[in-house]
Amino acid sequence: MRFLPVVVLFAAAAAAAQPDYPVKPIRMISGAPPGSPADVAGRIIAEPLAALLGQPVLLEHRVGGMNTIALSAVVRANPDGHTLGAVTMPWTVTPYLVAKMPHDMERDLAPVRQIAWVSNVLVVRPSASFLSVPDLVHRAKSRPEELTFASGGNGTPAHLSGELFRLRAGIGIRHVPFQGAVAGVTAVMGEQIDMMFAIAPAVMGHIKAGKLRALATPAPSRLAVLPDLPTLAELGYAVDVRDWIGIVAPAGTPRSVIGRLESALAAVIGQKEVKDRLVAAGFEPAESSPDAFAALIRAELQKWQRVVREAGIKPD
Repeated sequence: MRFLPVVVLFAAAAAAAQPDYPVKPIRMISGAPPGSPADVAGRIIAEPLAALLGQPVLLEHRVGGMNTIALSAVVRANPDGHTLGAVTMPWTVTPYLVAKMPHDMERDLAPVRQIAWVSNVLVVRPSASFLSVPDLVHRAKSRPEELTFASGGNGTPAHLSGELFRLRAGIGIRHVPFQGAVAGVTAVMGEQIDMMFAIAPAVMGHIKAGKLRALATPAPSRLAVLPDLPTLAELGYAVDVRDWIGIVAPAGTPRSVIGRLESALAAVIGQKEVKDRLVAAGFEPAESSPDAFAALIRAELQKWQRVVREAGIKPD
């Protein structure tokens, strides 16, 4: 006989105690395209979350406007917990790259909890002559503005990592934005672009297959899935960029619904199968709560305001 974890049984009991929610399918809106961290993590948690809540959890992509389209869709939804947002770090960068933001993240959203951390990896095209970060920096200094780096769009972790690396290393490299991380990775593998600070879930298979070469990570610590890969900080470059994924609801969503969602998400992430799938995909499951996630969003908004100003980052 298979026994469910205590946390799952607790969530099931909470569901029975609150029969009025949910009463229909739940939409989880993402501002990023398929294959993005929010999409991958969303697909991993959607089915077990639906099983706990007793209603389907449907992923919906609202791509464009540097996440403002998705943000507006969540903010304008009925605050009853049936429309959620799968938010990532780029949402906290957008306010400093868009002239007129339609909404305010802190005022117009109700944080539920963080789901996971996800880090980037500096990968280069297979035929690249530079085999290490020092080699790359030497090449970039000897041929300014010749090397290119891809990203999945303006304000993404790949873009910010590249700009900070350019600033800290004192080199000239050119940013080439694509529509989504997968397109950027494809361009590097196809040798149209020299390098990319790609999200780990999108490149792990390619690295293992020898289709991409990993040089470093801009994360604050080494990655569990690539323990021998150095951080840029270890190599002398003060670059600290790490993406994250979390769930929000429209402001005004009842506290009881937020609590119901948070306990269900905690139960899902606590399941061994879900945790193993997240780790295998390159994610690091996060401990969180509504208050902790609100504090993270606030800190990230302040951090990226400083970085955008310091690096002179502008939408291309």
